[in-house]
Amino acid sequence: MNAEAVIALAERGIYITLVISGPLLLLALIVGLLVSIFQATTQIQEQTLAFIPKIVAVLIGIVFFGPWMLSKLITYSSQIFSDLTRFVG
Repeated sequence: MNAEAVIALAERGIYITLVISGPLLLLALIVGLLVSIFQATTQIQEQTLAFIPKIVAVLIGIVFFGPWMLSKLITYSSQIFSDLTRFVG
């Protein structure tokens, strides 16, 4: 296995990680921004107030994006396992 194949494999792994985690991170960012704006306008400075809406939003995001994320992971894993003999041998 040459260096280009290792770099391509690592690049594909990082890309899949970013694609899978992107929607949930973006959702948490948006909810955190909305909670921060709400805290600034109402002058409520409770630090723990930001965590509960983010956790709920991410859990709802997992429910909606979960099947898509799982299919991406299964496709990537099956590609890795089908090319395993090329990587090892």
